[in-house]
Amino acid sequence: MSIEVSNLSFSYGDRLILDDINFTARDNQLLSVLGPNGVGKSTLFHCILGLLNGYKGQVKLNNINSKGLSIKEMANLVAYIPQSHYPSFNFSVFDMVLMGTTNQVFHISSPGQKQIKLVKTALERLGIIHLKDRGYTQLSGGERQLVLMARALVQEAKILILDEPTANLDFGNQIRVLTQIKSLVKEGYTIIQSTHNPDQTFLFSDMVMAMKDGKILAYGTPNEIFTENLIKNLYGVEVEIQSLYGDKARVCIPKIIIKN
Repeated sequence: MSIEVSNLSFSYGDRLILDDINFTARDNQLLSVLGPNGVGKSTLFHCILGLLNGYKGQVKLNNINSKGLSIKEMANLVAYIPQSHYPSFNFSVFDMVLMGTTNQVFHISSPGQKQIKLVKTALERLGIIHLKDRGYTQLSGGERQLVLMARALVQEAKILILDEPTANLDFGNQIRVLTQIKSLVKEGYTIIQSTHNPDQTFLFSDMVMAMKDGKILAYGTPNEIFTENLIKNLYGVEVEIQSLYGDKARVCIPKIIIKN
């Protein structure tokens, strides 16, 4: 599976949000999109998913133009985890995850044993099987994010788009989720995530795309593009980057802390 974005531009009225975006994400690859708030990361994802159709340029999913795909065809290719989700009803965790299998059954059919097994496997994989009977609206923000991750897995789409998947998670669950994401990449998934964490981006990503003012500022492997100048350009803060374990990891330390 692959995502190929070519000459993509999008505007809200007269305000240009995305300006000539070009990149390719391939299977067995985690692409992290890094950039400040309001840079267009979520808008980019919505264009890829067909939730926004008024863009210029082209989006191909596994070499298929996304504009020609039906909702079910899109669901068979791509699963999406939004930043936040607030359902109208207090569905159980099990039922919330089971909803991710709707692309696998006919409109007048009910989920079968295959779908039920998929749900149990996903909940166990993410360590939340104990929550299966809990009401979704009664969960913490971090627990909800794990449930949405499970729902994406049961969809059995080989492309995952994750909008800040660790934003509401404590440190332990952040590492668990990112480890699961890397595991899925090794199984052949194509995954794009947006993030605000440079340290985790360097540690887990295969490719990084840095965005600012609706444009791609840098694109490449973490080793190629992670510099102190890049972080300053993106976020407006001076940092010192320290390498750890023979440059297998890098840590951004704000210089204001070092001076104090």
